[in-house]
Amino acid sequence: MDVMINWTLILPILVLQLVLAVIGLISLSKAQMVRGPKWMWVLIIVIGNMLGSILYFIVGRKDM
Repeated sequence: MDVMINWTLILPILVLQLVLAVIGLISLSKAQMVRGPKWMWVLIIVIGNMLGSILYFIVGRKDM
């Protein structure tokens, strides 16, 4: 069984996921107040892939 992976479709999603994770982690490191402990958001961003970063930006950030 020979499976061909279409990298032209997958690569932009992987790049977007990486960019979101990096931006989320930078935003988290600069944030003074977040909802819940910061270590929890690091785990959510790193393990949750694209959804973890989006979840942090929607729920985790605590604007003053």
